[in-house]
Formats: sequence, structure tokens, C-alpha cells
Amino acid sequence: MSIAMTIAPHLPYLRRFARSLTGSQPGGDAYVAACLEAIIADQSIFDTSLNPRVALYRVLVGIWDTIELNNQSGTLESPFERNLDALTPRPRQAFLLTTVEDFSIPQTAQILDTDEAGVKALIDEAGQEIASQVSTNVLIIEDEAMIAMDLEALVTGLGHEVSGLARTHREAIAAARERRPGLVLADIQLADGSSGLEAVNEMLGEIDVPVIFITAYPERLLTGERPEPAFLITKPFQTDTVKAVISQALFFDTRAGNQAKAVANG
Repeated sequence: MSIAMTIAPHLPYLRRFARSLTGSQPGGDAYVAACLEAIIADQSIFDTSLNPRVALYRVLVGIWDTIELNNQSGTLESPFERNLDALTPRPRQAFLLTTVEDFSIPQTAQILDTDEAGVKALIDEAGQEIASQVSTNVLIIEDEAMIAMDLEALVTGLGHEVSGLARTHREAIAAARERRPGLVLADIQLADGSSGLEAVNEMLGEIDVPVIFITAYPERLLTGERPEPAFLITKPFQTDTVKAVISQALFFDTRAGNQAKAVANG
């Protein structure tokens, strides 16, 4: 198969990525055009030993890093674009590749010509920058004390504030009413045998807030019978995973709130 045929299915996604990087459609399209012209001029820069999509994004990022073709943001119309514009270039690349483009950490390391530790450091930096934009208060609904403490340390380490720790349905609702959270981290099996999902459903009837479920029982949420949560982490969790998902939920704040509400109404 020719390189042209190999690349073609991935071009719409490459355009999306390039537009996000530059903040404008003309700027993004200019980078994609430069990427394709570079490959035509020297096909060796397209590494055929890599996954084709990884190889294509690697070429574009290499051009971005070396040529100031169009690094000016356009008109920022959405919360996504405004939040993105505030991220510095390298963390922005890592954040977009892992969240929007859905590349794995190893694939992102190949694209950015670094190692996995470097990618994780960039994602962590993006999380800190996002927190500086949208620092919020977080309600943690978790009945296991050690896990609740770990989550509290993680949240505050990102620059957010913990507004409450709840172990039961009743405590969760009371905490949400006492101080409206900007983000909820929720288990679904609580100390009194009640359901964290039911607590979240009741909460979302009163407020619109992004929710991240952290649970040892993901199958209870991933049933396919109703809208499923946008953000779901399985226990035991990795700290880096939770950090990345918190940043993602707050970054895409409108989308997160709407999707969480859909789960509540499903």
C-alpha cells in the first residue's frame, strides 16, 4: 500500500489535532499541508516501522517544533478553545494526544520523541496549568478512609480544594448542599450499603457538575442499557490516571457536566 493510501484515513483526525494546536482552522490546515508536503519531499521521515497514525502525527509534531508556520490563536469561541489556549505548547501536545486523540502513553512518547516518564511529566504539567485556570472545590464520596486520604492528597496536589469527604449517601447530599462542588469523585459502593450512583443521581437533580466514578465494580455502570459515565476509573487505580482524568473532566467542563447529567437521567 502506498504512503498516500496509508495516510488518507487519518487525515481528518490530524486536521482536528492541528487545529487544536494552533487554535484556528487556517493555522491547523497550514500545518497539515506542510506535513504532507514534507512527506512527499522525503518519504523517509514517515517511519513505516510505527503505527501509521503514530508516524503521521510524529511528522506533524516535528514540523510544529521546528517551524513557526502559524502559531497564533484564532478566535476562541468555546470553553475548550479558551482552556486550550492557556496551555503551554509541549504540555498541550501531550494532553491533546492522550485525551482528544486517544493515544496511549507509549504511542504519545513515540510521537513526541521522548520516553513514557517524559509524557507523564508533561501531562502532570498540563494538569497543573489547567488547575491554575479552573481551580475548583472537589467533593470526594468514598467509604474507604485510606483511599479517601489518597484522593484528597492527589486533588490538593493538583491545586484544587477538597470541599467535603462523604462516606454515605446522606453525607454526600448534605456536603453538596452545604458547598456546591465544582467536581465530584464518587465510589458506587458506600459505607452504609447505599449506592454512590444514587447519591450522584440525586445531586445532579439539583446541580450541574462533572462526575468521575472511581469504583471496583465498573460493570455496574457499563451496562449498555443507559447513557454511561463519561469518566470512569477502575480500582485499584494509578495516581497518574486519576490526575489525567481530573484534568480532562475540568478541561471539558461543559461536556463533562452534560454527560454526567445524562447518566443521572438515564
